[in-house]
Amino acid sequence: MKKIKFDSAHRKKHFAFFNGMSHPHFQLTANVVITNFYKTLKIYNKPLNNSLVYLLSKTANDIREFRWRIRGEEVVEHPMARPSFTVLTDQADVFSFCTVDYMADYEAFLAEASRIQELMRSNPSFEDEEGMDNYLFMSAIPWVKFTSIQHAMNYLPHDSVPRISWGKIYEENTEILMPVSVQAHHALVDGRHMGMYFNNLEENALNFKL
Repeated sequence: MKKIKFDSAHRKKHFAFFNGMSHPHFQLTANVVITNFYKTLKIYNKPLNNSLVYLLSKTANDIREFRWRIRGEEVVEHPMARPSFTVLTDQADVFSFCTVDYMADYEAFLAEASRIQELMRSNPSFEDEEGMDNYLFMSAIPWVKFTSIQHAMNYLPHDSVPRISWGKIYEENTEILMPVSVQAHHALVDGRHMGMYFNNLEENALNFKL
C-alpha cells in the first residue's frame, strides 16, 4: 500500500469537490458482450459465478484508481483489491459475504474461491474485517436483466469501495450479453476510468482463454 499525492492543482480541486459531497458515489450500468467468455466456460465446464467474479475483479485490479481508497485526509493505493461477493447459505434465504484474495492465476483463484464459498455456506459472515478497505463489493442478481441498480450504503461517513453487480445473462443477435453495474467514489474514479472499466471488461471477455 502506498500514499497517493496529487501534484496537479486541478486534480486536487476535483478530489476536494466530490469528497465534500454527502453522496459522492456515481453509478453506471451497461450491457456487456461476454460471448467468448461464456462459451469457453461451457466448453470446459467451469463454474459461472466464480469465473465472473474473477473476470470482474481482474478488470478492476488492472485500473489503479479502482484500488485507491480514502482514509481520512489521505488517499492510499492497495496493491490488490479483494472481491467480497455474495453467496447463498444453508442458514437462511439471504446471502453471506465471501471474501477472497484476488489472484491473477485463474485456476488458483477458482480453487480458493470455492474453498471459502463452501465455508460461508454453513458459517455465513456479514462483517468486514476491522480496519480493512481493500475490497470490491460484488453482488449477482442473476434473475433480472436489470437496467439500473441502487446499493444500500452509509453516507455519513461514506466509504470509497467500488460496488460491482451483474444480472441475468441473455442472448441477442447471436451475442451473449450481461448487464453490469459499477458504482465508485467520484473523487477517485472519473468517467474516463469508468469507461475504461467497461471497455476493458469486454476486451477481457473476448480474449479469455483456458
